[in-house]
Amino acid sequence: MGSMSEFWLISAPGDQENLQALERMNTVTSKSNLSYNTKFSIPDFKVGTLDSLVGLSDELGKLDTFAESLIKKMAQSVVEVMEDAKGKVPENLLANGGLKEKMKYLKIDLPSFVTHFEWDMAKYPAKQPLVSVVDTLAKQLAQIETDLKSRTATYNTLKTNLENLEKKSRGNLFTRTLSNIVSKEDFVLGSEYLITLLVIVPKPSYTKWQKTYESLSDMVVPRSTKLIAEDNEGGLFTVTLFRKVIEDFKTKARENKFTVREFYYDEKEIKREREEMSRLLSDKKQQYQTSCVALKKGSSTFPDHKVKVTPLGNPARPAAGQTDRERESEGEGEGPLLRWLKVNFSEAFIAWIHIKALRVFVESVLRYGLPVNFQAVLLQPHKKSSTKRLREVLNSVFRHLDQVAAASILDASVEIPGLQLNNQDYFPYVYFHIDLSLLD
Repeated sequence: MGSMSEFWLISAPGDQENLQALERMNTVTSKSNLSYNTKFSIPDFKVGTLDSLVGLSDELGKLDTFAESLIKKMAQSVVEVMEDAKGKVPENLLANGGLKEKMKYLKIDLPSFVTHFEWDMAKYPAKQPLVSVVDTLAKQLAQIETDLKSRTATYNTLKTNLENLEKKSRGNLFTRTLSNIVSKEDFVLGSEYLITLLVIVPKPSYTKWQKTYESLSDMVVPRSTKLIAEDNEGGLFTVTLFRKVIEDFKTKARENKFTVREFYYDEKEIKREREEMSRLLSDKKQQYQTSCVALKKGSSTFPDHKVKVTPLGNPARPAAGQTDRERESEGEGEGPLLRWLKVNFSEAFIAWIHIKALRVFVESVLRYGLPVNFQAVLLQPHKKSSTKRLREVLNSVFRHLDQVAAASILDASVEIPGLQLNNQDYFPYVYFHIDLSLLD
């Protein structure tokens, strides 16, 4: 069935004449291949007064809009959290746990859930007054929205912090963080007199540096230089000298186009930076990790460093921007944010369709009167081009239901007394729209 993700939920009175009209509608729509129709079962609720129904009708309208925008937001969050695994998004937007016990574990896609809709008596007891049923749904959705806000806020903060750290670890030797490049062995530490400086030397000047660094000022320790990392432009060299000649050495270095980078090895600080980086990486990954799809080489989670910094000297030190392979082999399964989104998207979606059912019930009673007797039908138009023709079939089959409405459809200038709806949304039968294209 290559149909659209759009449904028309309608109802007509349940008397003989109108059940025949529904039959006619079925015959015409299936003959002309306009739509796929199924009965939509709605329990008998406790009606209360018609007055209270008018208020409920209004409240349900607002709740319907709220629920729809909430599930759209959640669908969007799934897209963001899954990043480069976007093709897998639809399989995470399901309505699970929505059908009979034995089907609890199947993956129920949204259209199937709607076409097989059954009211969940356990969650929303139909024996309760309608007001309480609506209240239960409203509270449930409000709670999901609150949680969504706080969870996405946490995730976004994490993402921003990580992006900032990644930027720092990707710059050139003048600006980038050095915590993942330098190692303790490169520095003379804890000496009252000596200090190790880091100097950036342009590639063409390596030889010049080797020849001159010992004589740039007094008191430079001979043979104390070592190249510890390089990027495309140049290299990062250590040099050890007496503290009291720092300023003199800096000046002479500058005259020779060697740049001393202000950096003093502080083990605590380095450890803190490294831990922060790996904590953020694993936090973010944990939020959504879906069995490795997210961490393919060159993924947007952690793009390869633009400037390849190759540490030299200490072979035990991991290359910056390594860990891609390690990360790929880790963690199966999915993280807490994605898991939460999937479960609660499903909950909210199921609640939304229950709201649609309530709207049909309330509108049908208001429109067709008491005792409650109506039949709801779900139509799934086959394609966009058939919707106009489908509308014509419905209007002609049910014209008798409401002469005023039928006339006003022909002549939009007639105001229908007591109807707040603008005319083009008013039909002789009860009508609601369900649109499942949630990612547009």
